[in-house]
Amino acid sequence: MGMYELIKGDDQSAVAADPNNDHQAIDIDEGHAKPGDTKPLKSLPPAAILLPPSTQSKRLVSLDVFRGLTVALMILVDDAGSVFPAINHSPWNGLTLADFVMPFFLFIVGVALGLAYKRVPNRVVATRKAILRALKLCLLGLVLQGGYFHGIHNLTYGVDIAYIRWMGILQRIALAYLLAAVSEIWLRSDDAVDSGYSLLTRYRFQLLVGLALTIFYTILLYGLYVPDWEYQIQGESSALKTFSVKCGVRGDTGPGCNAVGMIDRKIMGIQHLYRRPVYERTQECSINSPENGPLPPDAPSWCQAPFDPEGLLSSVMAIVTCLIGLQFGHVIVHFKDHWDRIFHWLISSFSLLALAFALDFFGVHMNKPLYSLSYTCVTAGVAGLLFAGIYLLVDVYGFRRPTYVMEWMGMHALSIYILIACNILPILIQGFYYKDPQNNLLAAIGIAS
Repeated sequence: MGMYELIKGDDQSAVAADPNNDHQAIDIDEGHAKPGDTKPLKSLPPAAILLPPSTQSKRLVSLDVFRGLTVALMILVDDAGSVFPAINHSPWNGLTLADFVMPFFLFIVGVALGLAYKRVPNRVVATRKAILRALKLCLLGLVLQGGYFHGIHNLTYGVDIAYIRWMGILQRIALAYLLAAVSEIWLRSDDAVDSGYSLLTRYRFQLLVGLALTIFYTILLYGLYVPDWEYQIQGESSALKTFSVKCGVRGDTGPGCNAVGMIDRKIMGIQHLYRRPVYERTQECSINSPENGPLPPDAPSWCQAPFDPEGLLSSVMAIVTCLIGLQFGHVIVHFKDHWDRIFHWLISSFSLLALAFALDFFGVHMNKPLYSLSYTCVTAGVAGLLFAGIYLLVDVYGFRRPTYVMEWMGMHALSIYILIACNILPILIQGFYYKDPQNNLLAAIGIAS
């Protein structure tokens, strides 16, 4: 999920220098600092993955470290999740370690956008470039996750457009990036900021966008009528088997009859959805739950139905996560004292956590597949606390050496995501074999099965 080299901001980005050590905020041109350079930049700095710095650059290192830590977490849960189900994605309601990865990346994109769009001399040009970058990210997502590659042990490639998966991780991030970028470009006032209240006032229209998206999501999730529906899958004899799912309800948040899945089926078509739904590991669908396993004899009819964890309606709340990260980035821009920044981050983070647990207590459960409101709040709150802690450790106290690896991973997150998380590196390695495709380098070192 570390794909943000494609996401770049428009105009100068103020990287937070150390105000307590008489450092000024430094403008950067393509990720490299030029102290005292205040002229408009023709080259535009990245928003979420900054380019490797020169020896003279001053960066918000904590953001790189946070991103690298998230990349490491992504690799851990992808590789070890099947062995240790406790860290794998929750089958439905609940929260596990893996469920923090996507929101962390979205939060980081928001923070970086707050820095990248500190000054925007030409809003139309900035908007056009943001749209272009979002389209590039969507295209990359279609290639990597749309079905073009056929798995780690399959050397064939190609995808039938009739069955391509339209949504995915990169597509969701592209949507969140685009909406957050447009909000930052167009929806802010020129009010002076000298307190937390004035910060909210300056960006009140962005907050209203987040509130409107949340209300829109909630109305559709609990208000749409979900009728009965059918789907087909290929049976053991290659014949198609038809399953009927009985719904006829409103406001259901279970796996089979929720509005999130219905919208995806109606708009994109069930043949374009993810075919290995996370709820196949629930107790209703697996005798080995929370691991994958055979279906119980009385398994519900929806257990094998396609469901996209990066669907359309759930991506609305992903945009909200990015907007929350954007507000954390504003704190860096407008407050120059370390402790002022940390104070505002802590207040916001604990408020989000309190709201999340209150919502969960009253029945709005934390749910990643639906990207519920309580899930949005709890993951954003944890992201804020973690970011504040890393900032304190790295940018305030200067503990750089223990975090060099995470910093490097954060600056090369796109490459790591493509090569490791999308299995491109193992696929490339297996393309070199001796006489038989099974006699490849991975098999020689005991990795290939």
